[in-house]
Amino acid sequence: MADGEVSTVLVEHPAEGVVLVRIDRPEKRNALDVDTVCRLFETIERLDQDPSVRCLVVTGTDDYFAAGVDLAEMGDASVIDVYLAAESVRWERLRQIRTPLIAAVAGFCLGAGCELAMACDIVIAAKHAVFAFPETKLGIIPGGGGTQRLTRAVGKSKAMEVILTGRPFKAAEAEQWGLVSRLVPSRNVVSEAVELAGEIASSAPLAVRLAKDAVNKAFDTTLEVGLAYERENFLLSLATDDRREGVAAFLEKRDPKFQGR
Repeated sequence: MADGEVSTVLVEHPAEGVVLVRIDRPEKRNALDVDTVCRLFETIERLDQDPSVRCLVVTGTDDYFAAGVDLAEMGDASVIDVYLAAESVRWERLRQIRTPLIAAVAGFCLGAGCELAMACDIVIAAKHAVFAFPETKLGIIPGGGGTQRLTRAVGKSKAMEVILTGRPFKAAEAEQWGLVSRLVPSRNVVSEAVELAGEIASSAPLAVRLAKDAVNKAFDTTLEVGLAYERENFLLSLATDDRREGVAAFLEKRDPKFQGR
């Protein structure tokens, strides 16, 4: 970051093994311009390489998780301009993150903001949060995985209704559909996400990564192949020092000291 430049992505360390990554662009309602998304992804990728980081929480501000893409960037941009911008962002980078990702959503979570939340592993939402895919009202469609992830999360009919109409839906609906893991009071959304992240961070880190990998595989393949993949990851977990420590700690009635090995 150049001297005098203000970052739109902030990093905090609220608990051992937990890092909070905050989108901080309130003057633009946390709209996701290319620079902010690139910084966000680069930050998450860097933290993913740090063995001391065992869970990541992604959040925005109290009023906006993220208000979609920054439309000012699109303006009169050509198809080639948009294509090149999309190539620099490459949303699929988040699929390569091994560390568990929790989205702590408050306020409005729109368009690309919804896509960011869905790209995380768990979504914790404030009761007042509002979600929407308004792209068809703007003459475009979701372009960061919205049509695919939403359909897998809530089914074809609900996904069609929400995406084709662009209508907002409340956090209670999102929880009912399975898009959101839990609802919490607005003032507690970050603290509850951090608490959950702490629970995850206390587990064996290699086992957590292997489990995340196996769950994600369920969306990519058949049950038969997925079960075989799970079995391979299970056998890998048996070979870790953490497995030996976990079993020993259980038998000795003490807290385990996992090393990620």
